[in-house]
Amino acid sequence: MSEADRSGKIVIDAWFSGYTFPNFLEPIKQRAREFEELYPRYQINVGSSYFQNLAADVAQAAQEGRPPTIASYYSGATQLARDTLTKDGRPLFTSVEKAIAGRTEILGQPVVLDDMVIAGRNFYTIDGTFAAMPVTLSTMHMYTNLTLLRAAGIQEVPRTFQEVEEACAAIARMDDAPPHRISWANDGKFFQQMLAHQGGLLTDANNGRDGRATSVDLLSPQMMAFVLWWSRLHRDGHFLHSGKLEDWAGCAQAFREQRVVFRFSSSFEAPYMVKAGQEHGFEVAVTPTPYNAEYPFAGNWIGGDGIWLRDGLDEETQDGALAFMQYLNNPRNAAEWHKVYGSAPVTNAAAALLEAEGWYDEHPYHRVTTEQLNSTTGVPGAETPIVGHFAQIQHAMMYALEDIMALGADPVERFTQAAKEAEELLAEYGRRCLVNGPRPAHCTLIDS
Repeated sequence: MSEADRSGKIVIDAWFSGYTFPNFLEPIKQRAREFEELYPRYQINVGSSYFQNLAADVAQAAQEGRPPTIASYYSGATQLARDTLTKDGRPLFTSVEKAIAGRTEILGQPVVLDDMVIAGRNFYTIDGTFAAMPVTLSTMHMYTNLTLLRAAGIQEVPRTFQEVEEACAAIARMDDAPPHRISWANDGKFFQQMLAHQGGLLTDANNGRDGRATSVDLLSPQMMAFVLWWSRLHRDGHFLHSGKLEDWAGCAQAFREQRVVFRFSSSFEAPYMVKAGQEHGFEVAVTPTPYNAEYPFAGNWIGGDGIWLRDGLDEETQDGALAFMQYLNNPRNAAEWHKVYGSAPVTNAAAALLEAEGWYDEHPYHRVTTEQLNSTTGVPGAETPIVGHFAQIQHAMMYALEDIMALGADPVERFTQAAKEAEELLAEYGRRCLVNGPRPAHCTLIDS
């Protein structure tokens, strides 16, 4: 029996992360209305929850016997999706690839799984199967005030840690140098990005892709290379330390006011950073974040959401859900979603459509994101981790970095302490969400 409401329609409850952009879900709701017109026997109920709470909302609903048909989880909450349980203790979600079962179309909708950009495919390939379908994708860029950079006699945007450091020193020698040269938010995403660039592993089991992560390494050569570089930039007066965790707004303001030349931030911000330059009289370059020249470039952190499919659905409901996923990600719809909110196109066909229509020529900074996401090498460490208590583990790194900046703590000693904290956090998660034996029904509610 299919899941149907009183009208006899097959109901698909689709829960999505709401984020904070105005009317963020309106395009998805429009796609749902269009899908219902194409397939009148289906009803798509689009619901939302702020992304930090969605995992808990889904887990609660599962325990009450009313889980959604599909749900989008932020990339950092991937382990939570894997550990979400039904009321009788079974995994709530199944692999999208297994459900598609080799088909090239579902209800007439072409399957786009094989056309996913490389970074999206690699990130969501877990235990050998494509577990969830990306719906939004992002990464990190470097935004550069080209006007000030050229005033310092530098014509090319630096691409490595070493070149950035040299550029900062040259800018500092200017007569009217800005008070600092570079800034980014103290946020766990940057640790992920710089580890991925260097191919550094944060956890065992190939960053949680070949099995459950059971250990965390915050003292790897790649991690310490980034931490020491960051602390050295601060020591030398180049890095603007705001004194606040996750101070995205403060770093953006410093860039707009030309108090720094370089800023690292999300690819979602590209149009806003370019516009800020236009409004304040300077030219902005959008490039990938720099990598450590001592290690071959490996990959990138990705943000955004993946859509997870509930296990145990009847055939009609499952096919409707899978067809809706393909419809959301067909070239035209994925291209329009990109234009509205700046999410990187999730498929190569969508990117090709944007290229053919001249969108990238008019907005070349968006081309950078697609090229960057397709630049991953696929080596171990190139994809960012899948691990329990990830938010808390990242905060352990962030607090350690704050102590280095604000209190002058020794980087190696402070990260040694953070490493112990991270191991304790992961052990706690393991105790509450055991791989073998009974798992508490609400294990996902312990994370955020």
